[in-house]
Amino acid sequence: MSIAPPPVPAAPAPAPAATPATALPLYRCDQGIEFSARFGEGTAELEIAGRGRELLLRDAGGLTPQQTVYSSTRLKAQFGLEPEGRGAKLNFVSPPIEVNCTKS
Repeated sequence: MSIAPPPVPAAPAPAPAATPATALPLYRCDQGIEFSARFGEGTAELEIAGRGRELLLRDAGGLTPQQTVYSSTRLKAQFGLEPEGRGAKLNFVSPPIEVNCTKS
């Protein structure tokens, strides 16, 4: 009577590929300004190209429920503008600049 060799274990399944981080919304604005936005509980964190990071707090404002307003001592940001809700507006305090933006 011959004895069968023990079964060869199957190769372990490859680990699932890491899922990329959720892409943040990217906005392109007048005057070549671009920024990404991360929204949290009552906050908006903007990463503005060439200007750094700015943490804004939810503010009163907006003409419709889709419009939201965030501000700090240096910047006011409005989101959910235009009929499609893809528009935004940034108002910088110093130097005083207002730019219109569109979510890409």
